[in-house]
Amino acid sequence: MNELNALFRKRIGLQEDVKLTFEKLDEILDKTAKTIPFENLSIMASHLSDIDKANIVNKVLVRNEGGLCYELNSALYFFLMENDFDVSLVRGVIYNQGWMTIGRTHVTILLKHEGQTYLIDTGFGGNLPLKPVPLNGETVVSRNGEFRIKKESTDHGDHILELKLKHKDRDWRIGYAFDSSQPVGNVEELNEVQTIIRENPQSPFNKHPLITRLTNSGNITLTDTSFTQWENGKVTKEEIDGARFKELLKQHFDR
Repeated sequence: MNELNALFRKRIGLQEDVKLTFEKLDEILDKTAKTIPFENLSIMASHLSDIDKANIVNKVLVRNEGGLCYELNSALYFFLMENDFDVSLVRGVIYNQGWMTIGRTHVTILLKHEGQTYLIDTGFGGNLPLKPVPLNGETVVSRNGEFRIKKESTDHGDHILELKLKHKDRDWRIGYAFDSSQPVGNVEELNEVQTIIRENPQSPFNKHPLITRLTNSGNITLTDTSFTQWENGKVTKEEIDGARFKELLKQHFDR
């Protein structure tokens, strides 16, 4: 078993001898969401490396950090490829009370299986489907909510991910648009995404530290000013200072 495959399995707590099948992907996505956090700490600390396979493996699987969409989904993409899945990376635009204006900075995975294409995303903060979402419009239900994909051409791509998070959304809302017709040719293309996220004044990820991951009963989110826990639909929020931030980072994220 090669190093990346072994390291990814170790990181998410999956035995080395388990054969990966399409049916196993729900479990893989759930384990990944609980163990590899969505975070911008390296952006805030300006500890950045070029985006390439070796650096992603080192950051996410050797140093056991998390990352943003272009790092988390790249790591998962390499792992799925090693396990003989037909996968590609694509880029999209996040919707947040309007389409974000900084370009196609969301990176996600498309997987082909038995003539059907599915979206797989482990890099969308607390909004993770936790299951492959088919591009044919069917609704997928997971413990995190309901998810579906609408085929619709916009300036931002040819499909739109819609979601309704459990305990949080009463109605369907747009997550992001993506372009299935323009796969990322080489992961190094994502250096452009990292540069935008690091330098653009409108980037949401270069202002304050943020780290979040799913838990068995909800999710936890830590910033420099607050610690928020969702547990079975109940939310608690604690205002914090720098010392408490370091304490919680160690306690909940092993950092």
